[in-house]
Amino acid sequence: MALVPCQVLRVAILLSYCSILCNYKAIEMPSHQTYGGSWKFLTFIDLVIQAVFFGICVLTDLSTLLTRDSGNQEQERQLKKLISLRDWTLAVLAFPVGVFVVVVFWTIYAYDREMIYPKLLDNFIPGWLNHGMHTTVLPFILIEMRTSHHQYPSRSSGLAAICTFSVAYILWVCWIHHVTGMWVYPFLEHIGSGARIVFFGSTTILMNFLYLLGEVLNSYIWDTQRSMEEEKEKPKLE
Repeated sequence: MALVPCQVLRVAILLSYCSILCNYKAIEMPSHQTYGGSWKFLTFIDLVIQAVFFGICVLTDLSTLLTRDSGNQEQERQLKKLISLRDWTLAVLAFPVGVFVVVVFWTIYAYDREMIYPKLLDNFIPGWLNHGMHTTVLPFILIEMRTSHHQYPSRSSGLAAICTFSVAYILWVCWIHHVTGMWVYPFLEHIGSGARIVFFGSTTILMNFLYLLGEVLNSYIWDTQRSMEEEKEKPKLE
């Protein structure tokens, strides 16, 4: 009974991300026309990651319904691969990158919005779209973690993957600065080289911490639920 509501919920979340991406890409902002386009912003990359992840979730749900009680071993093997891809994507990308974007964006925004999201952007990006990019990501991913158990990869391989992503994006930001002479984010213009190194190193550490947080949260949610189910199954004492 729980599968159908989960399917509907995931489809709704996927459609919301598709709407956010379409609306964002339709905005004619000067930064979209410069080197790197939208792909220089971690927020946009995260939106793509979330859309792809929930697309995999929807595909997994459809495959589960189609292969249920079919007895086809090949279909079951393909479904297991799809589930493994879904779980890996959540563990390594969707959760740590999504939470990172929300936490870092609103932390810097609260300190000085001009450093991360200048008021000029209000003329291009409506408030609902800003929250769609920087706020709803967190509850959406937490809902997904609560509705389905996800098998995390080995801790070493998971941390290696998120480190690779973090370093790759930092190098991409540095390359854009090398080509254009401008930093992707305004606050990087106002700090020295040493401070940038510290910042980039701190973001990589934070990404690793968020990966571990996701692993712990996933285990806590499902270990707690499993304990509750086992408690309910115990025979009641007269």
